[in-house]
Amino acid sequence: MARPSTGQTRAIQVINKLSSKVLIVHCQSKDDDMGAHAISFNESISWQFELDIIGGTLFWCNLAIEDRRLSFVAYDADRHGNFYISVWDVCDDGLFGRYVSGVYRHFICRWNSSGKDCGYP
Repeated sequence: MARPSTGQTRAIQVINKLSSKVLIVHCQSKDDDMGAHAISFNESISWQFELDIIGGTLFWCNLAIEDRRLSFVAYDADRHGNFYISVWDVCDDGLFGRYVSGVYRHFICRWNSSGKDCGYP
């Protein structure tokens, strides 16, 4: 059964900015699984969704390259509201986010081999 929506739409994009590496991206919410995608340099995955009327819209992503892993919350309606990171740049030195309101790139966290959870930006 579909959950009631506010009619407000959000868009998220994850871009591979890694030098010559294929990035595995798997993003999902409680209700929607975007599936795993292998994306090459400068390619991206993106999706749109409507916010639940009762709140609680939450998307998280797992990233993998070679022996490194990283997890992060891509969108949390209860925390981010209208001011949220809409573009995620996955770079050699870590994860960066760009807010919907501008182009400023914000450092989120570095890669590691233990699958670190970057948590909430």
